[in-house]
Amino acid sequence: MLNFSGNQQQSQPINFDVEHHHQQQNLSSPISKFKIFPLFRTDINTPTKSYITSRLCSWLLVAFLFQVLFIFLVTTNNTPNSQSPPSLNKHQQHDNKNKSINNGGRGECEYGNVYVYDLPPMFNKELLDHCDNLDPWSSRCNALSNDGFGPKATGLDQLVPGNLCPAWYWTDMYSAEVIYHSRMMGYKCRTSNPNNATGYYIPFYVGLSIGRYLWYNFTSKDRDRSSEMMLDWIKDQESWKLSNGSDHFIMLGRLTWDFRRLTDDDKEWGSKFAYMPLMKNVMKVTVERSIWDPLEVSVPYPTAFHPRSNVDILQWQGLIRARKRSSLFCFIGATRKKIKNDFRGVLMNYCKKETEKCKVVDCGVEKCYDGAPAILEGFLDSDFCFQPKGDGFTRRSFYDCMLAGSIPVYFWEKSFKDQYKWHLPNDARSYSVFIDHGVVRNNTGIIRSVLEKYSKDEIKKMRETIIGFMPRFLYSRYSGDLGSIKDAFDVAMDGILRKFKEQKEGKAIKS
Repeated sequence: MLNFSGNQQQSQPINFDVEHHHQQQNLSSPISKFKIFPLFRTDINTPTKSYITSRLCSWLLVAFLFQVLFIFLVTTNNTPNSQSPPSLNKHQQHDNKNKSINNGGRGECEYGNVYVYDLPPMFNKELLDHCDNLDPWSSRCNALSNDGFGPKATGLDQLVPGNLCPAWYWTDMYSAEVIYHSRMMGYKCRTSNPNNATGYYIPFYVGLSIGRYLWYNFTSKDRDRSSEMMLDWIKDQESWKLSNGSDHFIMLGRLTWDFRRLTDDDKEWGSKFAYMPLMKNVMKVTVERSIWDPLEVSVPYPTAFHPRSNVDILQWQGLIRARKRSSLFCFIGATRKKIKNDFRGVLMNYCKKETEKCKVVDCGVEKCYDGAPAILEGFLDSDFCFQPKGDGFTRRSFYDCMLAGSIPVYFWEKSFKDQYKWHLPNDARSYSVFIDHGVVRNNTGIIRSVLEKYSKDEIKKMRETIIGFMPRFLYSRYSGDLGSIKDAFDVAMDGILRKFKEQKEGKAIKS
């Protein structure tokens, strides 16, 4: 050890031998044996004093600088990030790789960046925290799990390759509010600086909120209260004041008609959210738009397939391309007996008589929950699929049908006209068939007559068209995993930001 004895009259170097398992070693390494002088020398006959050699001074300076550097690095790594995204609930957490924020740089963001408001939790997080109370009949917690994609799908082993099964979920048709918020937080063009934004996203789960009050004895005030509170909060934000909301947008997870109540009559359906004065400039994104509202755009309903990579997409496209189909057409759904002259009942009765050509999945008998195996199998086995109206003119089944490579047969023009313009081809005839419902009511046999006129080559061509645009109606679980392929979320965001950029620059940008 260091010798601090006062009996030493001269400073003598002290030998340090490196020991290994208590045995001295003669090592050739420069650190195996080295010399050092004591830092302090105390003589008996002289006053106490200290001195440091020039060589040791250099070593001490290096050691000191190293410690300073180490402390700096540790302190820096533990400093909170001032640009961290709003905290997410357990249903919305992603891999860290998807949390990058583009604070103003252009890069891949051709149309600019989006800023996500950090709303008070009562408008989103707390709705998920109390998911047991969002529906008067059953809990919504399962449906809203996994970032809104729902529980992992089961029972698909006979229909879906094993390596693709993890990409399938039982996704609820009205979960898009949660899905879009979740995807937005990992979006490559999200900025934490509102001054760098082209558009501003309001992550209010308005569909989940009003869903609590659509039935039973709730009043119109009950259905409007949370929407009014959110708008009261947003109008005080600086970004809102600069544009009066004209560069803001919101996702409506339900059909547009649930937000368009005309009066304050408690018996009238829905909320008047879309008609509230502060919403007049805000873009609304929904699974079915009002064709009379220029500030409303429609996006695809979520299906059960959420590819993890472009490889998943290519494999599924190949599978449905090669699928051998046993039926010319199918009808999958349930009749609505309370509706007079229910058109679904017309299709069901016709299809059950056409046993050689039609495959029937009666959801009044079989379990037809979101993307159930019976639904997928029915579409996979058929060249065409009947698509009558749903709760509105559109239905989630449009996309379940095309996901399986089946060609949709529409009976109302409003089911496809002026809907999904960003996601589907302009010429609906390239991927679908239209037979007017009025004609079918008079003669159900017209269906078979029309569909049998399509040759195998024509059917193959239409299916290839669907396969080609399929990624545009799928929702990947996370951002950035599809390579150059854009999914439904990416297409929607391009369209939204393009509109806002066009608006701000005052010039047309070609779609």
